[in-house]
Amino acid sequence: MALYVREVGPTDAATILLIPGGGTGGWFWEPQAERLSGAYHVLIPDLPEQGQSIEEGPFTISDAADRMAGLIRDRAHGGRAHVAGLSLGAQVIVQMLVTCPDLIIRALISGANVRGLPGAWLLKPYFRLMMPFRAVPLLLRLSMKSGGIPDRYYPHVLREAREMTLDALTHITLESLNFRLPDGLEHTRVPVLILVGQREPGAIRASQKDLCAAIPGAECRVVPRGIHAWNMQFPDLFTETLRAWIENRPLPAELLPL
Repeated sequence: MALYVREVGPTDAATILLIPGGGTGGWFWEPQAERLSGAYHVLIPDLPEQGQSIEEGPFTISDAADRMAGLIRDRAHGGRAHVAGLSLGAQVIVQMLVTCPDLIIRALISGANVRGLPGAWLLKPYFRLMMPFRAVPLLLRLSMKSGGIPDRYYPHVLREAREMTLDALTHITLESLNFRLPDGLEHTRVPVLILVGQREPGAIRASQKDLCAAIPGAECRVVPRGIHAWNMQFPDLFTETLRAWIENRPLPAELLPL
């Protein structure tokens, strides 16, 4: 069974591949799909064991990077694409910069944790304890509010919480928490924009500095008042930032230097 992929916009236009964060489907990029589909060919996959690709797996970052490469080869205009990812999706792009840089025109990475969590495997019993509470409406709505996800996406969040399995939760979380800077980033020649929300956790803000030091020529900016899912918090700013980057125009003045 292949990954579920939403495809919008004219297929003869430049392709943008939007890779969602962990535990979410492609609906995560709906604000950007609405704003980009008139001018770009947009591919939005559901990663393995997530969204409508729940039967695919097990999830690993390296396998996800390989699948994204295959998607670009098969469906991107001219066999190359601009790529943008947030959180887990950003980690996948970091891996792609090493394994398939020739397929990437320009990359936008936001909120990628590359410092990991030592001893992450110790969380396995916690995952099992949390499973009965994964789809409690009050907890879901509180999580959405803290994450900046608007109420209209609640049906998606509820469905995916109900469908999430213990194996999928374990695979996705441990892959993300065990991710580190891959060898070979120092050879990257792809233009890369690295972003982080001003209100994101310290480990992610520190990871931005690590990435900026590891990727030659990377541009690095901070999103004022930004939280992890700032593409939903500030959809216009995120979309304009992405468009300015891939069109090689000046970035929005609102963004702060690192």
